[in-house]
Amino acid sequence: MNDETYPYATHLDIKFPALATVDVPALVKACTDRWYNQTLCKVNDSVVRLGVMQGEYHWHKHENDDEFFFVLEGHFIIDLEDRSIDLQPHEGFVVPKGVVHRTRAPDRAVILMVETAAIVPTGDA
Repeated sequence: MNDETYPYATHLDIKFPALATVDVPALVKACTDRWYNQTLCKVNDSVVRLGVMQGEYHWHKHENDDEFFFVLEGHFIIDLEDRSIDLQPHEGFVVPKGVVHRTRAPDRAVILMVETAAIVPTGDA
């Protein structure tokens, strides 16, 4: 999912199967993209994704799915229509389904996301 409309490196393949060690530091170290999203593993009907990001994502929403963001490194901002949430390392936030939002990282940030496996990362609207 890396095209002119959405210039993000989005990898929906499951990188680590069950019973494998999930090596986040190795993926972060190897990352050269400004907006990188890699599915790490699947847990029941959800997935855990790694984001290594700098810059802005577009405004969007997920009509049927909540999203959880958890910051590992850097700081990460979630803009909502009426306010902005500025997350620091080891802080998280849930964006409920149907809520229009935009994420951004002024400097390089490393985050984990938990969402359903069926979610479309770029949003449905």
